[in-house]
Amino acid sequence: MKRIAVFASGGGTDFQSVIDANEKEKFCEIAYLIASKEGIGAIDRAQKHGIATAVFSKSGYPDIDELYKELTYLLNIHRVDFIVLAGWLKIIPESFIKTFEDRIINIHPSLIPAFCGAGFYGLKVHKAVIDYGAKVSGCTVHFVNEVPDGGAIIAQTAVNVEDSDTPESLQARILQEEHKLLPYCVKKLCEGKIIKNGRTVTIV
Repeated sequence: MKRIAVFASGGGTDFQSVIDANEKEKFCEIAYLIASKEGIGAIDRAQKHGIATAVFSKSGYPDIDELYKELTYLLNIHRVDFIVLAGWLKIIPESFIKTFEDRIINIHPSLIPAFCGAGFYGLKVHKAVIDYGAKVSGCTVHFVNEVPDGGAIIAQTAVNVEDSDTPESLQARILQEEHKLLPYCVKKLCEGKIIKNGRTVTIV
């Protein structure tokens, strides 16, 4: 069975969706939660479910490359097969991405390639969608490469933008879809049913 590490920087609701799905139908071992700082909700969720946790805070590592060097060592020691970014807000160096090439996936709260890339995270995404007047948004699970939100798309779910939407209400509806899409993609990835050929991704 494949082993995953989930990276999170906040409350961890996407992380929780993977935990819940995996408890219903065991498709992976959640080997580690990697948190970007102390005191976040994702850590509480991990502890509640007996999942090992490690904190890699920027304040503890003046050199970002040293942080990811130690993180690589930890993941290799614990035989982690895949990395799932679930609200990870820390910059990832290209060297780390190359080490785990095609083994890192991320969920983003828009329909990539719209409203994504540097600076687009959290409520900023949904505010930008509404300000632009877009009629459809959603969420995307994609492989991670050296370009922010630029990796090959695995799967997407669309959500209509309502005239009455605020960034908060749109975020809430899209989050409901994230909690379905992310566990689905993690399951397929761990079962070997996601086939990547360049930018073309097929789910068997």
